Amino acid sequence: AGDVVAIGSLMGVAKKNIVANQLGALAVEGVFDFPKADGATTAINVGLDVYWDATAKEATTDDASGANARLGHSVTAASDDDETVRVRLNP
Repeated sequence: AGDVVAIGSLMGVAKKNIVANQLGALAVEGVFDFPKADGATTAINVGLDVYWDATAKEATTDDASGANARLGHSVTAASDDDETVRVRLNP
């Protein structure tokens, strides 16, 4: 539960634990807190496009030339020291 799930370009958040290769419920809209890197130059300003880095399992503003799937928009600012960013999912 709470994991980010990508199905093609559709991004969702698991509502409950989902057994591998089984159907499960995803939230595909709403506002959620996602982990982000902390440290110098990792701040995310409000209103920016936010992407999911599946390798690092964190939100970022870098689409990595299309390798990172788009989550949505940041709805609050996250400073360099913050470990999460609040994002509104956009289907």
